[in-house]
Amino acid sequence: MLLERLYRSLYLIRRVEEEVARVYSSDVILSPIHLSIGQEAISVAVCQALAADDVVFGSYRSHALYLAKGGDLRGMLAELYGKATGVAKGKAGSMHLLDTSVHMMGSSAVVGTTIPHAVGYALALAMRGEPRVVVSFFGEGAVEEGVFAESLNYAALKRLPVLFVCENNGYAIHTPQQARQALPDVCAKAESLGVAAECFAELDAERLYHRTSEVVAELRSGARGPVLFECHCYRWREHVGPAEDFAIGYRPRSEAEPWLAGDSLACLARKLDPTQRDAIEQQVERQIADAFRYAQDSPWPGAEELYTDLFA
Repeated sequence: MLLERLYRSLYLIRRVEEEVARVYSSDVILSPIHLSIGQEAISVAVCQALAADDVVFGSYRSHALYLAKGGDLRGMLAELYGKATGVAKGKAGSMHLLDTSVHMMGSSAVVGTTIPHAVGYALALAMRGEPRVVVSFFGEGAVEEGVFAESLNYAALKRLPVLFVCENNGYAIHTPQQARQALPDVCAKAESLGVAAECFAELDAERLYHRTSEVVAELRSGARGPVLFECHCYRWREHVGPAEDFAIGYRPRSEAEPWLAGDSLACLARKLDPTQRDAIEQQVERQIADAFRYAQDSPWPGAEELYTDLFA
């Protein structure tokens, strides 16, 4: 059942990040963290519409994407703890999640850098004739990077099976989009490069799932070239770290209130039978408690790991 799948995934991601925020002050997690609380429904809805072997690339704010794509919760938390059992042996931390077993092909601390990687992967799929699709997730700050224009132009030119998903939370660290971009309409930028674009002004997980399903089917069949979704959202916590940041003055709490009132998790919860919802939440809470114990109890990487997995 779609509603149950969406709620289970969204509840898991929200509660995992709330627990990460809760324990962060104890310094058991040494990696910088960029929480996606408030905007997780985008990853959840899009990934529910993908096949297991479809490919995703993300940004530094990719806990939600990794878990929504089916990533291993124990491995992700162990990675945040820097432990040897992490998905990257504790070497990558929060911002560089990569797990080929679920076709999460990478996230990066450098804004926009995985967009051309996604296009390159889509080109490879097209050349091999494989009916798979690639989804590139990034924030609206990434559209200011040169690789955004170059990548969309090339994807349009070659009609590649790639869906670009811009998670537009309105801020690049502390600077609002209107203070950075003369043309803040991301869809218009994409269309000027030959990429069809659609704007989602509200964060409706069910609507986004259904539209993604339609577009992915067309991309998989080769019936159309690349597409961009601009999904407006709001980041509830600070840019990096576990806390709120309304007191430091760059954005007012009143700006967040409409997004808090329209919380995707609460919207889905109201549609579920209470007994069914409680059962999901209890299962997920046990899963989260187990994963944190696993991360806490896992060993540190050995000194010999300093010289393995190096490519430079």
